[in-house]
Amino acid sequence: MEITRRENKTIIILDINGEIDLYNAPEIKDVIAKLIEEQKYQIVINLEKVSYIDSSGIGALISSLSNLKKYQGGLKIINVAGSVRKVFELTKLTSFFEIFDSENDAVTAFK
Repeated sequence: MEITRRENKTIIILDINGEIDLYNAPEIKDVIAKLIEEQKYQIVINLEKVSYIDSSGIGALISSLSNLKKYQGGLKIINVAGSVRKVFELTKLTSFFEIFDSENDAVTAFK
């Protein structure tokens, strides 16, 4: 798994490439914890190039969102497709997370 960081004004976009599983899910939590230390509380996670996510990955996203909410921040998810979308639907997390089809929509939703 590879995480690339971009910025759109005050919003951080994390592009994730690869599979999110038990072995690398903690890396997502670590990256977001560092962003919180930098006082960056508005984060968009791009799952366009993620082919697989397991319960550990979902747990890392839930934990990260909870931590961001402590600082009145938020976590939005974009480009969820295929088997990854199915995981979000089966776990009923489509109503827990704000999921958008485009980066622009997610960034606009922070305003």
